[in-house]
Amino acid sequence: MASLRPRPAIMTVTDRAASRVRELVENSDRPLVGLSVGVKKGGCAGMEYTLEGVEKAPAGADVVNAQGVNVYVDPRAILFLLGTEMDFETTKIRSGFVFRNPNEVSSCGCGESVNLKPAEPEALGV
Repeated sequence: MASLRPRPAIMTVTDRAASRVRELVENSDRPLVGLSVGVKKGGCAGMEYTLEGVEKAPAGADVVNAQGVNVYVDPRAILFLLGTEMDFETTKIRSGFVFRNPNEVSSCGCGESVNLKPAEPEALGV
C-alpha cells in the first residue's frame, strides 16, 4: 500500500494574525472555535475576503492551526486562497487582517476588494 504524502496547508497564518484571532475568540460574546476565511463576489475589483467567527467547525472546511488557534478555510475558496499568507497589521490609519495572495491579479485602490484567479494545477501538486 502506498503511503499518502502530507498535504500542504492551504494557507499560512502569521504569529500576529494568530494572536488577533485568539483575541477575537476569547473576547467574543459567544463561544467560538475559530475564524472562518473565504471569498465572495463583491467590491469594485470583483471579490472580497470574508471573515467570520464560528461556533463549530464548518463542514468540509480545511483547518489551519497556528499558535493553538483555528482558521477554517471555506472549501469554495480553496483554489483562490491556495498559498495565501494571512497577517494582521496596524498602521497609523488602520488595523486589520491582510492577505498576501499569489492568486491575486489586481486590487482596488482602497484595498477592500481584489481580482483573484484560481490556483494553477501545479500549485496543487497535480
